[in-house]
Amino acid sequence: MVSISLPITLAMLLAAPACGSTQAPTSTPSANVPAPATTPPSPTPAAAKVVVGAEQLDNYLPQLKNKRVGLVINQTSRVGNAFLVDTLRARGVNVTAIFAPEHGFRGEAADGATIKDGRDARSGVAVRSVYGKTKKPTPEMLADVDVLVFDIQDVGARFYTFISTLHYVMEAAAELKKPVLVLDRPNPNGDLVDGPIMEPQHKSFVGLDPLPIAHGLTVGELAKMMNGEKWLAGGRTCDLTVIPLATGYTHATPYHLLVRPSPNLPTDHSVRLYPSICLFEGTNVSVGRGTATPFEIIGSPAQPSSRPFSFTPKPNAGSPTPPMNGQLCYGLNLAQAPAREKSGLVLSYLIDFYKQSTDKAHFFGQYFEQLTGTASLREQIIAGKSEADIRASWEPGLGKFKTMRAKYLLYPEK
Repeated sequence: MVSISLPITLAMLLAAPACGSTQAPTSTPSANVPAPATTPPSPTPAAAKVVVGAEQLDNYLPQLKNKRVGLVINQTSRVGNAFLVDTLRARGVNVTAIFAPEHGFRGEAADGATIKDGRDARSGVAVRSVYGKTKKPTPEMLADVDVLVFDIQDVGARFYTFISTLHYVMEAAAELKKPVLVLDRPNPNGDLVDGPIMEPQHKSFVGLDPLPIAHGLTVGELAKMMNGEKWLAGGRTCDLTVIPLATGYTHATPYHLLVRPSPNLPTDHSVRLYPSICLFEGTNVSVGRGTATPFEIIGSPAQPSSRPFSFTPKPNAGSPTPPMNGQLCYGLNLAQAPAREKSGLVLSYLIDFYKQSTDKAHFFGQYFEQLTGTASLREQIIAGKSEADIRASWEPGLGKFKTMRAKYLLYPEK
């Protein structure tokens, strides 16, 4: 993380010339969208030592012996370079179903695209969608399943939908008295706990449980919390087993994602920025979907043309119909900006973009409350509240959450 303070960084971004030129930006995408890195950053030595739950086969294969196994997995579900489904089948595990979340089993579907039932061409296993007509497995979908295995890489934000899928899978399993096995993976934002707690009236698939925006938990710890706090429907609990990360992991351990967790989070930096920048998805500001660097750039046609950076979203594989499609957006390139403030989430971008918007009446959309989990943040920004005042309003809820969170931690903070 860059050590300079955010206000200085923001001022530098605002003062920097657009794309290396002091001329007005053009609408040519190749001229104003930064090229992606040719090679991903190398994992740190600490990251290389992390052994995920899926790789500890001896610790969970006995629980799958002679069972009909349903896998809740996607493209991140790997044992080394091999897909988990192929590894398990090679070990003689009877995999009867794959449950596909948002973006699909292979992670190729665009954001928000409906996932359809099908069959995996390589393994021949039935693929059943949990991101389509139903997001909670039905009794019929689980009829040929004795045990469910969840193994998906999360990024630590409440609105990242894979943890909502985990909630519904556990809920369905609890109702049918089927065990759930969670193969734990690191949270690349595991050192961040911040934001307002989700209020019940704003419950949706991008926020099912009363978590802050950044929860600082692994999926294994979250599963324990869902059970322990009786958040599943009817206060039920499921028969849960977590295969934890190997010893030595802490919530502060850097973790390089070898496989992008979703189409529009292609780099470690975009993953670190995501909890803060995703809030712009509830505004008239583009987060760079439809460009080579989603979640590392922000901009809008309703921002001043004097902004130091510009880009034009165009349809691509990750976003066939991106927001602001074909429109010149003025904003900031965050490729070299810190992903955090000292106190947590980066709020200054959101406050600044509202203040400078040329269309304040349409800056916020209805989706903003679903992402933030509260109506107060919109109200506070419109009222001109300071960042310090906004953060102070989060503290009572955050304090209670942190106390509760401590009960479910499987790994030290540092």
